[in-house]
Amino acid sequence: MIFDFTDKTILVTGGSRGIGAAIVNLFEQHGGKVISIGSKDYDLGSNIGLTALMAYVGALDKIDVLINNAGIIHTETIDNISFEQYDSLMNINLKAPFFLTKAVSKLMQKNNYGRIVNIASIAANRVRSGRAAYSASKSALITMSKVVSIELAPYNVLVNTVSPGFTFTEMFEKNVPEDLKQKLLAKIPLGKFASVDDIASTVLYLSSDNNTHLTGQDIVVDGGFLSAISG
Repeated sequence: MIFDFTDKTILVTGGSRGIGAAIVNLFEQHGGKVISIGSKDYDLGSNIGLTALMAYVGALDKIDVLINNAGIIHTETIDNISFEQYDSLMNINLKAPFFLTKAVSKLMQKNNYGRIVNIASIAANRVRSGRAAYSASKSALITMSKVVSIELAPYNVLVNTVSPGFTFTEMFEKNVPEDLKQKLLAKIPLGKFASVDDIASTVLYLSSDNNTHLTGQDIVVDGGFLSAISG
């Protein structure tokens, strides 16, 4: 299978580290022109920052691929989460992908071509205490993507989500105690955490011309974790 993104323009949010950086690197390795958007470029948690990014997008001739990867998490229970924490999480995890998709899809409709991949999470399906707002944002992102996939299908624009499971990033390595890592590993049938490249390669396929008929789907990349706990 050949992946060739020569002459393709790819916009990736949250592309400075972790999964986002791996996605950027992989697209560049396959010839893509990548526009990587980080928090230092635009504040996706504010209307001003989001509006500015939408204006930037609107001035471009084309964007072939959009990867909405930027996201944050708060681990507060419903008793403790504040208005500010809720708003910041929803703004970045849901509102920004929604309105950036709106802006980019106008270019895609004009060019009758596009691939959109939104990075969700298995937290939309497997819940835990302290994740009410986060899980809600990712579940809503998946549902939004399904609806948009229908709306954009007549324009040859395919829209999907990728839901990573436990993924070995620098943040994961630093913040998860070793004993908890071992407990989590025991619940993953493949016996290993996903690498950032595992996620990036899935995104690459969904964004490529090899994908001609897959749209409106949530692709879970978790080493079998969800399947194991549901059995």
